[in-house]
Amino acid sequence: MHSSHGRCDVKNKSLKTILSTLVFIALTTGAWAESSSTRTIVDMAGRQVTVPTAIRSVYSTSPMGEVMMYTLSPEKITGKTWNLGEDEARFLVDEYKKKPVLGGWFGKNTTGNPEVIIKAKPDIILSMGYLDKTDISAAQRMEQQLGTPVVMVDGRITSLDASYRFVGSLIGEERRADSLARYCRQTLDTVAAVVASVPAHKRTRIYYAEGANGLETDPKGSQHAEVLDMAGGVNVADVPMVRGYGRAAASFEQLLLWKPEMIIVQVDHGFAHGTENFAKIMSDPAWQNLDAVRNKKVYEIPSLPFGWFDRPPSVNRVIGLRWLSNLLYPNRMNLDMRAETRRFYELFYFKKLSDSECAELLDRAVAH
Repeated sequence: MHSSHGRCDVKNKSLKTILSTLVFIALTTGAWAESSSTRTIVDMAGRQVTVPTAIRSVYSTSPMGEVMMYTLSPEKITGKTWNLGEDEARFLVDEYKKKPVLGGWFGKNTTGNPEVIIKAKPDIILSMGYLDKTDISAAQRMEQQLGTPVVMVDGRITSLDASYRFVGSLIGEERRADSLARYCRQTLDTVAAVVASVPAHKRTRIYYAEGANGLETDPKGSQHAEVLDMAGGVNVADVPMVRGYGRAAASFEQLLLWKPEMIIVQVDHGFAHGTENFAKIMSDPAWQNLDAVRNKKVYEIPSLPFGWFDRPPSVNRVIGLRWLSNLLYPNRMNLDMRAETRRFYELFYFKKLSDSECAELLDRAVAH
């Protein structure tokens, strides 16, 4: 009896040892957490958020996050934040184009319908942007209103590599996220090195023309003008910083004082009813008073499927950064923009460009 009891004690102790070991392994490797239906993460704003372990459906509050999600996993997008025009749709995969339009929280108006978004049942909501107090407060309100976890992601172009790796890990697309992150980091480092080699007094004075008549713009330091700043141009716009949507008003009188040597023109599609103001700038007699126009230093920014410079200020700006820095410093960048454009579109947009599509993007991006 005593011997049998002793053997039981040994067995119990052995069982406890095994269980303790399993608990230790689970805690240190996260194995138990992964078997649960939820997990707690820290988003890029430093907030603790409880999200599903497996994320299969993501709604973004704005095109900014939606474009990133498209480049990572278009099938995981719950629904679009805006209506695509025919021009944009030609460059995007069918699965994404068929997604319903849920609206969003961006720009001058908010079109998102809480009931529609709740009915779509996204696993998480992606809020990509500044990560300041205003955005954090908005995310918290949205979380309470919709009952869906909101994950905040850094939208600065300088943080895109980290943002890609964060979102890729979040949705289970680590390998793809790493390749996109590496392209972003390589672009930032290459352009920064080129710009650093250019003396300040040799940098080109640039006006960024936005809006229906070209008399809206964004100043240095604006999220909407980050590409201009980083590509080594001198933003001449002395206008107030307009948070969010941007686009401060400018006048011809101001343009004459600013004396831009080059004008880069935004072409709106889905974001501003298809406005194209390049022809207006080149034909309007008032604009002929500017040296940049007389010298034909006016360039139309490629804009499909998303603007290379802005609108939305998302990962689409990476190819814009290469394009503008190559335009400003061709001997230092030495890029074959057709080859680079094909590379970017296949890697980020799942799109192999035809010769005519590549020409459509780039041939209009030269002075007429």
